[in-house]
Amino acid sequence: QVQLVESGGGLVQAGGSLRLSCAASGGTFSIEAMGWYRQAPGKQRELVATIVRGTTTNYADSVKGRFTLFRDNAKNTVHLQMNSLKPEDTAVYYCNCNAWRPGIGTRNYWGQGTQVTVSS
Repeated sequence: QVQLVESGGGLVQAGGSLRLSCAASGGTFSIEAMGWYRQAPGKQRELVATIVRGTTTNYADSVKGRFTLFRDNAKNTVHLQMNSLKPEDTAVYYCNCNAWRPGIGTRNYWGQGTQVTVSS
């Protein structure tokens, strides 16, 4: 099983910044895509940012220009730099990894979620 360890969540004032990190581990695997989703109270989970095959980065329209997704392939890690945070960004953020494993194939794996709270 691919395990995703998330860090960097917390409480920040509007206009501030946070950096989320997600590291994938668990043996031999190849990452097809990796990124972050979020779910606000009473809302459905939505895509925030994802990088596909280490090249193509996709962002939700609501975070473009404010959030940046970085990758570190050597450590199977992605970092989400969140700047100019707004109260609307408050949510539980979930790391997602689409990975291939020998004998298993390609599956989606999820982190446990990390809380990001932006105060006004």
